[in-house]
Amino acid sequence: MTAAEKQVKSWGFPHVFTWSDGPNAHYSPHSHGGLTTHLILSGEMTVTYPKDPHPTKETFGPGARVDVDAGRVHEVWIGSNGCTYVIGE
Repeated sequence: MTAAEKQVKSWGFPHVFTWSDGPNAHYSPHSHGGLTTHLILSGEMTVTYPKDPHPTKETFGPGARVDVDAGRVHEVWIGSNGCTYVIGE
């Protein structure tokens, strides 16, 4: 387990793994059954919550922690250099 994975596990997430997406990857609107977190190691990720009353897009880079509440619909775009992040769920 990497230091970053240990850090995410210390936040209380029992299932932790590192994931990489290629440049300009896109995840259509979706949700998860439980709280998830993403600790960005490299690259950028842009997230929006399309069912919010006033959806906005926010871009996150290395060192950012992005939490998504259980059941909250979100959509994700990966930056032009791809993105590697630790997921906790």
